[in-house]
Amino acid sequence: MVRLNRIYTRTGDDGTTGLGTGERRSKADLRIEAYGTVDEANAAVGLARLSAAREDGEVDAMLGRIQNDLFDLGADLCTPEGGEREITWTPLRVTAGQVERLEQEIDAMNAALDPLKSFVLPGGTPGATALHLARTICRRAERLMVGLAATAGELVSPEALRYVNRLSDHLFVASRLLNRKATGDVLWVPGQNR
Repeated sequence: MVRLNRIYTRTGDDGTTGLGTGERRSKADLRIEAYGTVDEANAAVGLARLSAAREDGEVDAMLGRIQNDLFDLGADLCTPEGGEREITWTPLRVTAGQVERLEQEIDAMNAALDPLKSFVLPGGTPGATALHLARTICRRAERLMVGLAATAGELVSPEALRYVNRLSDHLFVASRLLNRKATGDVLWVPGQNR
């Protein structure tokens, strides 16, 4: 159980923050940037839920589970294996089951949609538009995590990478589902304004 009695600690006033292991890192560190962007994606999902709750209760329930998963992903990233400090407990990690759940939800949502014949522009209903924003933030988090994993001495679990990759697909399909129930996809028309 997490217990926060004080919100500010003043320990970050020097431009550093603590990992789950207690190790201090610069707030500009790639690992901090990665899990900070995961947190940003979570906030964007929360914003999408404001509309999704009115547009489709099932999509909203999926997004609620995703928000919890994103905290798991942040915990995974902030407790690196092989860091300066040994981990003496079992850290929270993203699991294959969480990835599989996303895949099942993607398949179920996609079954209700027509195949795409064009790229989709971010737009449509308020919920779909917000999901597109969350999707692009998720893709940025993924790029940062891939960069982190490619950095010598930095480990990122394969399941965490799979999860964030699948999540952006999930958010895309969920946006299409919300639009199908309203205005339909907003399609890209190449060269339309030449």
